[in-house]
Amino acid sequence: MSDRLQTGISRLDELLGGGLLPGTLTVVVGATGIGKTQLGLQFARAGLDQEGENGVIFDMTSRGDTQNHADYAQRLFSWELRDKPVGENIHPDQMWDRAAARFDSMHIFNRAGRRVTISDMEFDDWKTWKVDLSKKINEAIAFFYGNFVHGVRRCVIDGVEPADKPSDSFQFHMFEYVYHQILRKEADWVARDLFRVQFRKNAEQVERHMYDYSRVGCLLLYTCHEMMMDELLERRIQSGDVLSNASTIILMGKYRDGMKMCRALSVAKHRGSACDESIVPFEITDAGLTLDAGS
Repeated sequence: MSDRLQTGISRLDELLGGGLLPGTLTVVVGATGIGKTQLGLQFARAGLDQEGENGVIFDMTSRGDTQNHADYAQRLFSWELRDKPVGENIHPDQMWDRAAARFDSMHIFNRAGRRVTISDMEFDDWKTWKVDLSKKINEAIAFFYGNFVHGVRRCVIDGVEPADKPSDSFQFHMFEYVYHQILRKEADWVARDLFRVQFRKNAEQVERHMYDYSRVGCLLLYTCHEMMMDELLERRIQSGDVLSNASTIILMGKYRDGMKMCRALSVAKHRGSACDESIVPFEITDAGLTLDAGS
């Protein structure tokens, strides 16, 4: 199973038949505070051992805060995340310099206040926001491309908040672009989107820094309203829901054990691979998620 992407959690890798399949989308579903971010960071950190490079964190939280990735990374692994400042563009000539282009994380949105969906906005506000989204997309291309050309082969996308309809979430619009137009696109075509009129000037370097996009793994952390595991198992997938296109779905929820609430996870879907569908209790410790070995 050497071609599988290990999650950094050996018991979870066992449930997945050896790990996640590269070149596919994995969605981790659970309520706020269940442990998704810790799982995501363990997956990202596992890249250091397997590919020689940590994975990257792309945070789409829109409330003006973040998911505390830096704090978790420092506490769990003594890993100091190098954050890409939003609005500071990398010059094309610097893309080939690892020190200038290689970042561990990026918080793409920075809007203070309540969560925003498309229906929350007036028409003119949505037009303005779409212009801003276009700028964010260009920064996202530079962030991912700058990491992939320097050996990164896994990414965690966090901060996707629940919406009544997937089509109402600008975060889903952003994710769809990132996934289909960056993560699942030939490296030279991503470079064309990035460099545009300067592509010819950089063509030789692009050829020298080609990477295989089919080896890139993507873990999407998706916050839902459902908290209990039974509710998650019964959750219906809506048309356009990102879960419908996921190759692997991992559910994280709570269950009642007498007078105590406990956490558990289950692999609900693992297309193209055998998997163990057991509901496995886990704990959040100083080392991250720890699954029951005998479950």
